[in-house]
Amino acid sequence: MAKRTLVPTTTEAAPRVIDVQALIDAEPVSSLQKRLLFLCFLVIAIDGFDTAIIGFIAPAIRTEWRLGVAQLGPLFAAGLFGLMLGAYAVGPLADRRGRKTMLVVSMVVFGVASLGSAFSGGLASLIVWRFITGLGLGGAMPMTITLVSEFCPAARRSSLVTLMFCGFTLGSAMGGFIAARVLPEFGWRVLLLGGGVAPLVLVPVLSALMPESVRFLVMRGGADDRIAAVLRHIAPTTDIRGARFVDAAISTGSPVAQLFSGGLLKGTLLLWLAFFMSLLVVYLMTNWMPTLLQQASGASLADAAVIGAMYQVGGTLGAILVGRLMDRFDPHRVLFAGYLTGAA
Repeated sequence: MAKRTLVPTTTEAAPRVIDVQALIDAEPVSSLQKRLLFLCFLVIAIDGFDTAIIGFIAPAIRTEWRLGVAQLGPLFAAGLFGLMLGAYAVGPLADRRGRKTMLVVSMVVFGVASLGSAFSGGLASLIVWRFITGLGLGGAMPMTITLVSEFCPAARRSSLVTLMFCGFTLGSAMGGFIAARVLPEFGWRVLLLGGGVAPLVLVPVLSALMPESVRFLVMRGGADDRIAAVLRHIAPTTDIRGARFVDAAISTGSPVAQLFSGGLLKGTLLLWLAFFMSLLVVYLMTNWMPTLLQQASGASLADAAVIGAMYQVGGTLGAILVGRLMDRFDPHRVLFAGYLTGAA
């Protein structure tokens, strides 16, 4: 009878599966997350400076080029229209190219365009440059919000995102205080030069120090080594060797369509309405306040800039307070109280 040869068989254990968002939620805020928060704060502060500075320098431009008040309308609108298109276009690109990549590209765009604005020879060219500046500004803003949101523990997301976004009003306020000092001595072009140099200086810093979103890397696939390298900083005591990474919060289908399905239609429309009205008031006040103050009350350029800056300072303090309250109480009630206070 022939001998039967037994061939040993080996079984490999399936790799552990780690939900990256659940892991982030379970850990305290790490130094890497704090660094990301600080970098995004700097980005949004420069964004706020470049967005608001046109309002602070508008009275000086009007005087130098002998413009009527109505002629400033297209100048303000060009930047805001660019903001809208930039925010709309960069989101889908970020889902393909990465949040960090599109943030860096947006910074380069609005930095170069702000430099171009400083050398404008007339209103028409300045309108074009402000539109291009708006494209970059509109792209950078949602990328910072997305990055901080995707790196924050859920329990602290509202307060940390709000804290980061305070950079916008702080940068806007800084623009007013700087304009009050710089405008009388050096003119409005210097402020636009500064608004162009700052983002371009920050670009290599972001490239070197900012991590890519792990949720984006999970969604793209094939980047487990990069994900593990980031998560080791966030959860240093967790063994993630050989793990497979997923994100249960990632869903399939059109993200826009999901905003209107599953009972979200009413909430989506109300949030859009609230955000639209908020930005209407913010940009109306930011762009027009210095010009109207100078025209109506005869305030100097410096005084008008300082008054406009104080509006932004109030926005910074209010945002910090509202963010903390939203983490503790019903966010709908907190927003209602905030809008009611603002209206009063």
